[in-house]
Amino acid sequence: MDLNSETKLVEAAQDGHLESFGFLYERYYNALVALAYSMLADRDLAEDAAQESFVVACRNLSNLKSKNKFGPWLAGICRNVARQMLRSKDKVIAPSIQYTAANKNNEALHSEVIRRAVWKLPASDKELIVLRYYDNMPYEQMAQILDISVQAVNGRLIRAKRKIAKYLKHDGFTGGDYETP
Repeated sequence: MDLNSETKLVEAAQDGHLESFGFLYERYYNALVALAYSMLADRDLAEDAAQESFVVACRNLSNLKSKNKFGPWLAGICRNVARQMLRSKDKVIAPSIQYTAANKNNEALHSEVIRRAVWKLPASDKELIVLRYYDNMPYEQMAQILDISVQAVNGRLIRAKRKIAKYLKHDGFTGGDYETP
């Protein structure tokens, strides 16, 4: 079996070949954790959401009609699982912090201020930023998972970074280069 052919792995998994589903799990697990993290802001919850997404996918794999769209289908499941977790936990994301001139040079504070700017983004922009800069995912893989072109990934990332810069400027953050998180 060609492990590089996702379609063949999906077909084999649909035929009950558990090892093929295991390969799909390995291929997508980190991406799902990053995707869930972009919504939940909690690494442990994101890992739970990724695992639950695979359980749902395994249970419903026979319903997948377009075998070449496994990544986007799985990402949709993960978004739904994360939304359910948010509703059930009533989770408060990005608690407020105090930003004062006294700790302006504090690197941890800078990271927190940038993180808060990221959480202000619309969900689709936040997903891109988290996948790219927190999970170091290549554009090609992001495009596959989000079911958009590489050019769309690039354009949306540029716009998302501009929004982050605008949020930071609005909040008075002058911590250096904030074009890229």
